[in-house]
Amino acid sequence: MERLEGQILAPYACRSAQSRGRVFPEEPCPVRTCFQRDRDRILHSKSFRRLKHKTQVLFLPEGDHYRTRLTHTLEVSQIARTIARALRLNEDLTEAIALGHDLGHTPFGHMGERVLDEICRENGIEEGFHHARQSLRVVDVLERDGRGLNLTYEVREGILAHSKGQKDVRVALVEAEVNPSTLEGWVVRISDSIAYLSHDLDDALRGGFFRLSELPRGVVEALGETHSARINSMVVDVIRNSRPEEGRIGMSPGMLEAVEGLRAFLYERLYMASFARREAPRIRHLIRSIFDYLMESEALMDSSVKGVERVRRAVDFLAGMTDRFAVSFFEEKFIPKPWPLSPDLAAER
Repeated sequence: MERLEGQILAPYACRSAQSRGRVFPEEPCPVRTCFQRDRDRILHSKSFRRLKHKTQVLFLPEGDHYRTRLTHTLEVSQIARTIARALRLNEDLTEAIALGHDLGHTPFGHMGERVLDEICRENGIEEGFHHARQSLRVVDVLERDGRGLNLTYEVREGILAHSKGQKDVRVALVEAEVNPSTLEGWVVRISDSIAYLSHDLDDALRGGFFRLSELPRGVVEALGETHSARINSMVVDVIRNSRPEEGRIGMSPGMLEAVEGLRAFLYERLYMASFARREAPRIRHLIRSIFDYLMESEALMDSSVKGVERVRRAVDFLAGMTDRFAVSFFEEKFIPKPWPLSPDLAAER
């Protein structure tokens, strides 16, 4: 496989034989490259399975066809692999980064992330909370009962650097808090934006939040009128306008303008809409209540762990919750329940 990579991949691709390795050295697998092993470890992890019950954009959607954090991850992976293959980049490295990029995401999407960020900053964790850093913490520390997955440097860095933050796509293509050192990492970053803009719009249309006719006309003309057409337009544009030999993955100016128009529309009509703002205080109350409970709990938290380390463990526990587990945990700990009656007492009454 490593010899085949040398024949097929472009000179600017990241070859598995040239990986910077793992924190803890391991014997190589006889049939899989190091990046294939990383992909498989992520795919079989518990944190990956939990993504199926975490919010993408709609909270606890009552429908079978809305995206979750898991289906978002799979769509990012598919888009990133298509771009990587067309540019002759390392598809296995790209896929591993894509599958692991959101493992640390919180319940209730970015609203949950904002609440945990507030909690961290208020309780001695100066860097706050960000899902990309938490995703790296999941694969380095939390998975496999504290042993971590021991992934390669390139996959770990790609996971950490995948997020553009709350910036427009144009800015994210040239700068962010952490930038990838591999072109495969850059491909995942732009694929993340392509995926969420496309499927969030698709889910919003399916949910009846607005009609396609309400989008800016230039956005529809540039991207297309169907979900598949919009993805195809953006993916083909990236492939045609990237300059990997110069270290650049990008879009044409016209496509960037359309993508930014779509992003601005979604922020106004979906992400910051009244129904989303209505849920924000409820989510904040739920997460803060659970955090306070965990900090006081002797049953769930080791009493010998104090200070910032106790805060971090509580945040780890909260960030790993699915939406439905967080709701059921809150109901169990904070919602009054009827007193049970014994059969004899019930008969007397």
